[in-house]
Amino acid sequence: MQLPHWWELGDPCAWTGQGRGTRKMSPATTGTFLLTVYTIFSRVHSDRNVYPSAGVLFVHVLEREYFKGEFPPYPKPGEISNDPITFNTNLMGYPDRPGWLRYIQRTPYSDGVLYGSPTAENVGKPTVIEITAYNRRTFETARHNLIINIMSAEDFPLPYQAEFFIKNMNVEEMLASEVLGDFLGAVKNVWQPERLNAINITSALDRGGRVPLPINDMKEGVYVMVGADVPFSSCLREVENPQNQLRCSQEMEPVITCDKKFRTQFYIDWCKISLVDKTKQVSTYQEVIRGEGILPDGGEYKPPSDSLKSRDYYTDFLITLAVPSAVALVLFLILAYIMCCRREGVEKRNMQTPDIQLVHHSAIQKSTKELRDMSKNREIAWPLSTLPVFHPVTGEIIPPLHADNYESTNMPLMQTQQNLPHQTQIPQQQTTGKWYP
Repeated sequence: MQLPHWWELGDPCAWTGQGRGTRKMSPATTGTFLLTVYTIFSRVHSDRNVYPSAGVLFVHVLEREYFKGEFPPYPKPGEISNDPITFNTNLMGYPDRPGWLRYIQRTPYSDGVLYGSPTAENVGKPTVIEITAYNRRTFETARHNLIINIMSAEDFPLPYQAEFFIKNMNVEEMLASEVLGDFLGAVKNVWQPERLNAINITSALDRGGRVPLPINDMKEGVYVMVGADVPFSSCLREVENPQNQLRCSQEMEPVITCDKKFRTQFYIDWCKISLVDKTKQVSTYQEVIRGEGILPDGGEYKPPSDSLKSRDYYTDFLITLAVPSAVALVLFLILAYIMCCRREGVEKRNMQTPDIQLVHHSAIQKSTKELRDMSKNREIAWPLSTLPVFHPVTGEIIPPLHADNYESTNMPLMQTQQNLPHQTQIPQQQTTGKWYP
């Protein structure tokens, strides 16, 4: 995006022509332009001075070609280099820019742009902007200073201001001098003012707009505020009639007769147009009456002097540690006395226990001990359910297997057929077909 030299300084001139081809400055504005808008460039300190006017759009382009010569290896004459370069801008001594100044750079291969509308509060105060360029290929840096000297405008602010929302433009596209010149020319044809200035340009994203989808070459949208010295034209007032207001409430496009003068290049959302008449605005300032809840003015804050006496915190440190340590030690001693020195013991317990209770306790202990000893020598008789009662062949009653004095504790619970006496063998069939007893 190539901008003319005068445009990057912020042009406070008036637009008096009819479109791009016949743009001229009025005689009064020409003298102001020659006195206020010029550039002083110092090659020794790499500082650039610009002189914008308060209330007039200021645009300064950070050209990549200008900073390419600052990075080694320095390009030879005629050599083309396309290193990615990004910029960082901030107010000298602060991490960010002033509130009225914005910055945008889409890609490292495009120029950066500083833009905004200077305020009247900064008139006469030089604003130094530090510009740091980064070469993303070699990681080299270069720093320049931009000194913004804001000048006062005689007719600031312009009494009639209109803000348009252009849907088919991005902010960096609208900042180009040719595009903005075409838009101001179209507004000039509709409004017919003697003096017309671009006051401010704001991206729709800064107003809470959504990032558009990357389809159909959709744009973010941009708000452009312009000011003039004559009342609004009837065409601009058409958006305020009830029929168009109803169509806007129904999300329909209003019927504007002068829309065709913009439609060839700019798609304007007429429902979002804002018309401000500074001549009819009543000041809403009210004097503050001090009462309950409002503290009296204490003047400016006076920080303490550098000649403060040093303070010794050693005593405070000892008190902070000694008091909790002493309390913890006392509690530890009390707990140790209760646990170790106040124990009654077995002898004292027996002395305080009645004799009859001790006898009962001793008898229970003896009985328990005796039962445990008896359980170790206990003999278990052989279960009758496991002994044969009748002979499986003759049916005779079989006498007991063991005498009464037999030690049955060493006998297995079940016996095999070979160990059982008086057992009749069952004949088994042999493979030859013969039977053997």
